[in-house]
Amino acid sequence: MTRRTRRTRTIALTASAAAIALGATACGGSASGSSSGSPTKGGTLTILNNADYDHLDPQRVYTTQGSSMDEEFVRTLTGWNESGSTPKLVGDLATDTGTPSSGDTVWTFHLRHGVKWQDGSEVTAQDVKYGVERTFSPDINGGPPYASQWLVGGADYKGPYKGKDLASIETPDQYTIAFHLNQPVADFNETTAMPGWSAVPKAHDTGATYDTHVWSDGPYMIKSYTKNKELVLVKNTHWSQSNDPIREQNVDEIDVKLGQEQAAIDQQIKSDAGVAQTSIMQDPIAGSDLTTIANNPSLKSRYYKIPAPGINYLAINTTRVKDIKVRQAIEDAIDKTTVRGAFGGSAYGDYASTMLSPGIGGYQKFNLYSTAPAGDLTKAKALMKAAGSPKPTMSLAVENTTTEEHFADAVKTSLGKIGVTVNITPIDAANYFSTIDNVKNQYDMVWGDWIADWPNASTVLPVLFDGRQIKKLPQSNQDLSYLNDPAVNAQIDKISKMTDIKQRDTAYGALDEQIMKDAAVIPLMYMNFSELSGSKVGGVIPDPILAEPSLVHVYVKH
Repeated sequence: MTRRTRRTRTIALTASAAAIALGATACGGSASGSSSGSPTKGGTLTILNNADYDHLDPQRVYTTQGSSMDEEFVRTLTGWNESGSTPKLVGDLATDTGTPSSGDTVWTFHLRHGVKWQDGSEVTAQDVKYGVERTFSPDINGGPPYASQWLVGGADYKGPYKGKDLASIETPDQYTIAFHLNQPVADFNETTAMPGWSAVPKAHDTGATYDTHVWSDGPYMIKSYTKNKELVLVKNTHWSQSNDPIREQNVDEIDVKLGQEQAAIDQQIKSDAGVAQTSIMQDPIAGSDLTTIANNPSLKSRYYKIPAPGINYLAINTTRVKDIKVRQAIEDAIDKTTVRGAFGGSAYGDYASTMLSPGIGGYQKFNLYSTAPAGDLTKAKALMKAAGSPKPTMSLAVENTTTEEHFADAVKTSLGKIGVTVNITPIDAANYFSTIDNVKNQYDMVWGDWIADWPNASTVLPVLFDGRQIKKLPQSNQDLSYLNDPAVNAQIDKISKMTDIKQRDTAYGALDEQIMKDAAVIPLMYMNFSELSGSKVGGVIPDPILAEPSLVHVYVKH
């Protein structure tokens, strides 16, 4: 998943990976001050974000910020209860985590009775079926690919807007829904914790504009949404605590203010004055502020350092930068010390050399390029000479934030030393991923980050490097390097059929190394995400699923 300032896919954690993530959180950040005391009712929580959400439409959302915000008003078939020491998969709309049959190719869920929409009508299995079917419409793009990949008939289905339904989603009655898959998927019930597997009432679907009109079956509902300015949520009076195992409804209102510079947000919340006392951020602390805030003991009780099962990386468009020697030279030339400095230094994360990060099933430690974080210019210059000493000019796309622009400057300086001229193209952060995910973009290099949908290599390498998906998903392509290596594709198919988890993990580790030999991406850092809240914000849970501060139990202290 992509994070707007981090690429986000939603994650479903295995217990062991969750324990690793939570353990690391305890070492580096704290929730102790924010969650102490009994929850109080009432008040307004203010969220200060530097840019608007890419999407809130649950079938289009694929960022951590959007997914985290959706949890306040969108319920999924399954979800993660994070109130214990490790996240636990539970039924959300469904009564439990589903029942597999026919060798994990059919999954059946039974819905809770009495879950209500914001108008008081009941949520039905038919609403869930319609919601999932929306993901197939060409107009509802940007979300995860799993439905189209796994549901029988999904490859040819074009969504519900022309009156056709998908027969592989069965709803024998109001409370039962069954999914027929074209392959065994043992962890399908972790996929259904993602926003795309949620209900949408057909009568209130506004198609491509549903982002600003999402109909609520959660504790809050949209009162108003002015893009790039403000989102206001108020209580959904038809929501019931008794049939929601994940969320609470403590504050009266959630007011999201959008578009302020991240550094200004950092300083405002750090000051803890006025509204800042009841404010929190969803975007990471600016790189320029991170070290100072991370090392300030007076902020410890409201500082959240959340390890993300993911990677910050630079993708090289292999269809535009075709010479592998040039790509290898870029791998060796990048000075990761200055790159990491732009994101905040060591508090941001460790240097990376693989696309799988520690804690993800399949991770193996290796390094095919410069062993020094500062790069190896001698080796890089020799590769450029072997390539015929070209002097290429390359475009680099980044978000139009101070952190990203400092990152771009670091890349430009590094590559200038081997004769590559870099033209930096800043893109509005709210539209960044929808821009670079479109195959019509003309960038030679793009910045990206990726968080596993659940911490297994199957939600990283196949999504980012299966070249066959480029044509299938032209407007929501995640293969930012446009790598379409037949050997990689064949290995992805082979691994997908493995039922032995250890064998599969070993194969994914080898695939990671095979992909790195193509020099299509430069892994930069294994990420931590750090956010800050005001002193009167309580009930915040560090969410290792999304690497976000979870707001499902949030309250405001009086």
